[in-house]
Amino acid sequence: MIAIVDYGVGNLYSLRSSLEVLGLESVVTHEADALSAADQVILPGVGAFGDAMEKLNQTGLAEVVRSLAKQGKPLLGICLGMQLLFNTSHEFGLHQGLGLISGEICPLEDDLRAAGFSYKVPHMGWNPLRFIKQNCPLLKASEAGEYVYYVHSYYAKYCDSSLVATSEYGVAVPGVVQAGKVFGTQFHPEKSGAVGLRMLKAFSEVR
Repeated sequence: MIAIVDYGVGNLYSLRSSLEVLGLESVVTHEADALSAADQVILPGVGAFGDAMEKLNQTGLAEVVRSLAKQGKPLLGICLGMQLLFNTSHEFGLHQGLGLISGEICPLEDDLRAAGFSYKVPHMGWNPLRFIKQNCPLLKASEAGEYVYYVHSYYAKYCDSSLVATSEYGVAVPGVVQAGKVFGTQFHPEKSGAVGLRMLKAFSEVR
């Protein structure tokens, strides 16, 4: 059973539909007991970092997610959900994250301009993955060069110790990160076709 954290942020049901396609049982929940009983937990998210963290804190789910991760429960953050795993974010001010992965969330546009690129932000579209590490369970059925779908304006920095795969968009965008059984994808696996489905299937097999 995979539990999808419901804290009022994100299109939870497109993710659940992808899990159903894979024949995986899932539940969308904000209940601590249901999250604790699940084999794996997915933290989705769209929108602004500060708003999302406020909702996680107000509902008490921030501490629940932290506790489960520290107990070794497999956890996958997707898009904004991945960013929430980090220490801090500079999106519309400075905000504290869940602190499960070391690093910061920073504006993509600033670094693109500094590097001399005029690419559009948000970064929206398909980009191939470049593997930095070869033994990540999330990528066991994937190959370097496969395309995944991104939609984001901020990205992770100072996270070399957890970096698994990147995509080039003027700068190297961390696409997959891992710290123990805590995983994150900046892209949307549920919107990345067969490639993303294989990753979700692989996550369901992490114990």
